[in-house]
Amino acid sequence: MALRLVRALWLFAIIFASYMAHFALVKVFRRRGKPTRPWLKARRERVDVKNARRLLAGMLRLRGVFIKLGQVLSILGGFLPRAFTKELESLQDHVPPHPFRHVERTFRATFGKGPDECFASIEREPIAAASLGQVHAAVLKSGEKVAVKVLYPRIRDVIKTDMRAIGMTIPVLSRWFPRRNLETVHRSLVDLLRRETDYVHEAACMERMAKNFAGEPDILFPAVVHEWTNSDILTMSFMDGVKITRVEELDRLGIDRHKLATRLVQSFYKQLFVDRFFHADPHPGNFLVQKGADGAPHIVVLDFGAISEVKGELVDGALDVLQGIMTADGPLALKGFRRMGFVAPGGNEKLLEETVMTYFRKLLKIKDHSAGALMRADRRDLEKLANPEVERDELRELMRSIAYPEGWFYVERASVIAFWLVGQIDPELDTMSIGVPYVLPLVMQKQMAAMAAGGAA
Repeated sequence: MALRLVRALWLFAIIFASYMAHFALVKVFRRRGKPTRPWLKARRERVDVKNARRLLAGMLRLRGVFIKLGQVLSILGGFLPRAFTKELESLQDHVPPHPFRHVERTFRATFGKGPDECFASIEREPIAAASLGQVHAAVLKSGEKVAVKVLYPRIRDVIKTDMRAIGMTIPVLSRWFPRRNLETVHRSLVDLLRRETDYVHEAACMERMAKNFAGEPDILFPAVVHEWTNSDILTMSFMDGVKITRVEELDRLGIDRHKLATRLVQSFYKQLFVDRFFHADPHPGNFLVQKGADGAPHIVVLDFGAISEVKGELVDGALDVLQGIMTADGPLALKGFRRMGFVAPGGNEKLLEETVMTYFRKLLKIKDHSAGALMRADRRDLEKLANPEVERDELRELMRSIAYPEGWFYVERASVIAFWLVGQIDPELDTMSIGVPYVLPLVMQKQMAAMAAGGAA
């Protein structure tokens, strides 16, 4: 583990030294009041690409938490150069599996016998591989086909080492990337990894979410096989279906992609705003699609390790923001922003309010909030949209005025992933205009039920 720590720190040190060398050149050749020299801009782009590839190669070599970190950065890497998010996107679907002997080792350590003794049969090649474990198809001795999710041996020790290495880089990164509270992101990632390496917890989350959707037969969940489930191994019923982003196959089956994307949006909004218990990792590999008897799409939900609960003020504030944008109500959007907890104690509230309203006015000019519209947008227009329009000396003050609410890491991550997932299925679907009108009556119904229950008590 000590060698792993050294390798991880060496990877970060090389990347950091590369940027320090470039910043030194910029300082030497900087011209006051004039744009950066073209050759320096071109060099910076080359440095970004080289370091992005260096980071990807290092993460694939180290595996474990670094695969997970790369997946998170590819989604939430707004503070990183585009070259990094582009390279790290490959980690979303292509994670190399471990040898089957690692699976056998985990079985013997937890059940005292190998998988061949536990099941009638088990396939040696995994049907899915992730950063912390992999899934194999198997058959119970009763004849039922199951999916067996197995945690990699010693992965918890690897996590401790990796998070220590990442934690040691936080003070340095915070100086160069002040736009996020990296300490909060680090704590959130530690908590996420703790939950994702406890399969008893995941099994409970699977059953709880299935109960939340018990009245919606088009949203399906596996059933836990408790006999062969513990903290390191999760056995569940095998679910058939087409991967949700295989659009050509969906079209051949006659699946209405607009209906599919609409139900996906509605189910996500229900999880977040009504159940307040949501899937925080809605990437394509975690959803399958079946064609129902009535021809309508049925969505199979998988992988419940990242399921998260969310605080009321966070989702209530988010709902205010969404309603404010849809109804052109600036004060309501600002109220939601405050309610969510984004205003840091002692921050420059006037500057923050002016910046939020500047963004709000820009958002009002956007009539199409679909993924397709964003992909068609001119890069310069997107840069203008992202520009906070404050002076350079105000930027750091603005960043100090913004807090990073507890729990926002999971909501932001899930929302971004879900937005682009829907965009792959139906690029023209406006998720906001579908989700908000659908969920508002459900929220009101829940609030009225709670009031009635309180009155009866």
